[in-house]
Amino acid sequence: MTPLETHLGLKVEAVNRELAALLPDGNGPERKLYEAMRYATLNGGKRLRPFLVVSSAQLFDVPERYALRAAAAVELVHCYSLVHDDLPAMDDDDLRRGLPTCHVKFDEATAILAGDGLLTLAFAVLSAPETHPDAEVRCALVRGLSEASGALGMVGGQMFDLEAERVRLELDAVTRLQQLKTGALFTFCCEAGAVLGRAPEAAHQALRAYAKDLGLAFQIADDLLDEEGTERELGKKVGKDAAQGKATFVSLLGTAGARARARDLAERAAKQLDLFGAKAELLAALARYVVERRT
Repeated sequence: MTPLETHLGLKVEAVNRELAALLPDGNGPERKLYEAMRYATLNGGKRLRPFLVVSSAQLFDVPERYALRAAAAVELVHCYSLVHDDLPAMDDDDLRRGLPTCHVKFDEATAILAGDGLLTLAFAVLSAPETHPDAEVRCALVRGLSEASGALGMVGGQMFDLEAERVRLELDAVTRLQQLKTGALFTFCCEAGAVLGRAPEAAHQALRAYAKDLGLAFQIADDLLDEEGTERELGKKVGKDAAQGKATFVSLLGTAGARARARDLAERAAKQLDLFGAKAELLAALARYVVERRT
């Protein structure tokens, strides 16, 4: 096991404990909602976005208790997005992380409410004093996550993706789509550490540049896995984009071209971290890891 894999495993465990403590539990008429929220969040996941938050925070010696709460908030938003993306009105998927999707396990109405509950809980977590003693820092986190996950970021990217089923996109358009749908949240995750650490603007710029390259590399790797991976490996259906005729990095660049582009982006992402020296070794290693992963 590499140092990155060891570190990633430890952070996954820590984030999972934080999420389990933050998610509601109990009896009463709303119990089904709580069960769906926990089901959608605690049943697996790479926790890559939380890892980015915690690792970027370590660059500025941010106390881990603050970083873990911000990391958990991001993962709550990510899990909400998966619940809603899987709905029949969106991607209509019945498998996620090797298990029935939330609306299949429960029902559509409960899944919608579970997603709503996860999204709003994320901002309750970020705005609480336990996340950071400085209210200005908390406000900056709330604003950053709302922009990254809303119409100017992830939600806008999802709309773009739905429209892409009706038109043929060229490479520039696919790149912009993924910068919204995937990249905006990646950028927030990397910059959250600088926000928590009250870092100078140069640090913010370096982390934004790293995240931009990392997000595209990650998405190209996802397109390759959708083309070459199996349902058993990925825990979800594969080949849907090709079946729907949607443009992807693989369809536009070819398998070899897409893989080369992803590796180039990973190396460029690692180079963006030179400002931080050895403290950023894990983040640099992560850029290469996301390109070579099999899940």
